Amino acid sequence: MRRLVVFLFAFICIFFTACQPRVAGTVSFMVFGDPAELAAYQTLVDSFSKKHPSIHIELIHIPGQEEYRKQITADIIAGNPADVVLINYRRYAEFASLGALEPLERYLQQSRLIKERNFYPEAIEPFVWNGELMCIPQNISSLVVYYNKDLFDQAEVPYPAKGWTWLDFLSAAQVLTKDFNHDGTRDQFGAGIESSLVRLAPFIWQAGGHLVDDRANPSTLVLDQEGEVRAERFFVALQTVYHVVPNAEQEAAEDSQSRFINGRLAMFFNSRRGVPIYRESVAFDWDVAPLPRADFEVNILHSDAYCLMSASKNKEAAWAFIEFANSVEGQTIMARTGRTVPSLKAVANSSAFLDPNTKPVSSQVFLDAIPTIRALPIHPRWAEIENITSEELALAFYGEVSVQEAMQRANLRAREYFE
Repeated sequence: MRRLVVFLFAFICIFFTACQPRVAGTVSFMVFGDPAELAAYQTLVDSFSKKHPSIHIELIHIPGQEEYRKQITADIIAGNPADVVLINYRRYAEFASLGALEPLERYLQQSRLIKERNFYPEAIEPFVWNGELMCIPQNISSLVVYYNKDLFDQAEVPYPAKGWTWLDFLSAAQVLTKDFNHDGTRDQFGAGIESSLVRLAPFIWQAGGHLVDDRANPSTLVLDQEGEVRAERFFVALQTVYHVVPNAEQEAAEDSQSRFINGRLAMFFNSRRGVPIYRESVAFDWDVAPLPRADFEVNILHSDAYCLMSASKNKEAAWAFIEFANSVEGQTIMARTGRTVPSLKAVANSSAFLDPNTKPVSSQVFLDAIPTIRALPIHPRWAEIENITSEELALAFYGEVSVQEAMQRANLRAREYFE
């Protein structure tokens, strides 16, 4: 009798297992970034494939973010977008407003692998659109200062410390800007920073200023007000007055990230995404430091998320990949590549991210910044608004127009996109 019971139990288990729907098929996954970032995502895909051999992940790579955004739009119009796309929080609202993204709240609630409470809320909240979670964030980076420790040592300049100020940063940058052969041309620059709104924003917030009239429901930029102009003038003066960053011609000849990698630039402002290429390409000793501060300690969010396209014909398999990518195992894989500051608290505070034997040794800087992180406005046309503002800012940054004129023009040009 006992053998019969065991036999029946085994038969029932086999029967019901066989009757369960088997998730299988091909899932296209599109990412952006440089070759080192692509290699990180390939590592993730390879690990997923070993656990889910019935699901084939087709990895699609578009290097530039603007080209990437245009490709997603073109694919949506053509009716054949990738199943899963990696989208920055500053960009996804454009697609959510068109109904092109599948809300993921239901999937997340039913998941046995990941739970919302395990993520940093600062990473989750920007991806909530009209009350629904649209995408699952993989990272929660801030803006930091990468610095060449060898150049600091040679110039006998102390390394950047927690709580350092704009003036501390400027003083260091001035000492670290060098004309070695005294021919009037700078051979080494103290700093490099992109002349864009996403780089300017934390300076404005730190000075008590604002980008828009209402963060929840923005209707206009407010970049020409007194508090905002103070930060903008300091930011622009780095190039026009102090000359501690390359001018337009020098930047065109060799961009600041390349100068940093080649050892001719002491400090470079970037998010976590630069780590894989710096680990691969940099020959000198380097680390990261917090963003220098002004009146307030404020940083800016850099976060990308896995989004499921509503036109996907294999949503269950696509979700299986998103779920794995944002599980402890998936985020641990990405953390070890250096690409991300994990959005899962447990992984962010693990040795996979805080490894003292792997550069940058001061990765805790990223976690310390999380309470001060602020997201840019979530708006369907924010990409255009940001591009317009960055265009005008660049004119001021390279000395072609005044800060006031540039910001007034940005305010005016952006109005149609808010409308």
